[in-house]
Amino acid sequence: MTQTPTAHIPAPGQARAHFTVPATHPMVTVLGSGDALLRVIEKAFPKADIHVRGNQVSAIGAAAEVALIQRLFDEMMLVLRTGQSMTEDAVERSIAMLKASGNGNGNGNGDGPAETPAEVLTQNILSSRGRTIRPKTLNQKRYVDAIDKNTIVFGIGPAGTGKTYLAMAKAVQALQSKQVSRIILTRPAVEAGERLGFLPGTLFDKIDPYLRPLYDALHDMIDPDSIPRLMAAGTIEVAPLAYMRGRTLNDAFVVLDEAQNTTAEQMKMFLTRLGFDSKIVVTGDVTQIDLPGGAKSGLRQVQEILEGLPDIHFSRLTSEDVVRHKLVGRIVDAYEKYDDGQQASNGHQRK
Repeated sequence: MTQTPTAHIPAPGQARAHFTVPATHPMVTVLGSGDALLRVIEKAFPKADIHVRGNQVSAIGAAAEVALIQRLFDEMMLVLRTGQSMTEDAVERSIAMLKASGNGNGNGNGDGPAETPAEVLTQNILSSRGRTIRPKTLNQKRYVDAIDKNTIVFGIGPAGTGKTYLAMAKAVQALQSKQVSRIILTRPAVEAGERLGFLPGTLFDKIDPYLRPLYDALHDMIDPDSIPRLMAAGTIEVAPLAYMRGRTLNDAFVVLDEAQNTTAEQMKMFLTRLGFDSKIVVTGDVTQIDLPGGAKSGLRQVQEILEGLPDIHFSRLTSEDVVRHKLVGRIVDAYEKYDDGQQASNGHQRK
C-alpha cells in the first residue's frame, strides 16, 4: 500500500473504493505493526492499487477486486469493534472466505447465505486462563454449529484442522453451562490392539500414551489443579474405547477421537452407547488408518450407513482448515496429490 497525500483517479474500466477508519481505532490496529496486515492485503490483491492518507484508505482496480477489498476492511472493523485484534493469519483467512463467497462458493452446501468472516472470527466457544477458543475457518464454525444442532456429529479431516480440540472445547462449555453432568473422552488404543494387559506397568501407565493428547487439550481448557478432582468424581472420564462396551452413557458429552482406527464392530458398539440427554462427537482422519491386517475402518463405513439420517451430521474439514503452521496444510495437500497419483498409476497398471 502506498502512503500518499495525492488523490487517485481510476482509469477507464476501473473502480474505486474509499474507506475511513474511525478515530477510535488507531491505524496500527488496521494496518498492523510495521504495516504487516497491509502487506498481506497487497499480496492477496496484487493488481489493485491501495493508498493510505491519514485514516483514509482507498483502492483502485478491477471492480470485483475493489469490492472485495472494501468488504475486507468492513469485516476487519467489525472484528476490531469487539475488542479482538486482527492478525496476519486472521486477515488471510478473511480474504480466503471473501474470495470463496465472491466466486459463488461461500456457502459450499446450499444451506443459505454464507457466514461472514466477522461472524466466524468472533464466535467464542470457551474462555479459559486468559485465552479464548474460537473457530478460525468457515468449516470450523459450521462444525461447531452442527455440534449445537445435532445429537451425533462426525468431524472428519486431516491433522491440524481442530476437529478434536473444538469438540473438547464444546464438551467443556456444555459441562460448565450444566447442559451435561459429565464429559467422556475416549480413543482406541489400536497400537496395543486394546490388549492392555501385555503392556508393562499399572493400568494408568498402560493407557497414558494413547490418551495423553486428550489430557493435554484438557489442560488448555480447565484449571489443571481441578482436573484430578473432576476425574476422581467421575465428572471427567478419559478411557480407552474398550471401556465403553456394555455401558449406556446418559447426560454426557462424549468425544471419540482417532475414530479411523475403530473397526466396524467397535464403531457400532460405541454409537449404540448413546443414552438420554447426551451428545456424541466422533473425530478422525480417514487418511491415517492404522488398523492391522487391512481391516475396514469403522469411520469409513459409518459414512455409507448413517449419512442423511436426521440428528446426525457429517462435518468434513480440509487442508484449508488446518490451523497449525502454514506448511502443515501444504504437506496435507502434497500427500493427497501423491496418493491420487499412486491410485491413478495403479489403475493404469491393472488395465
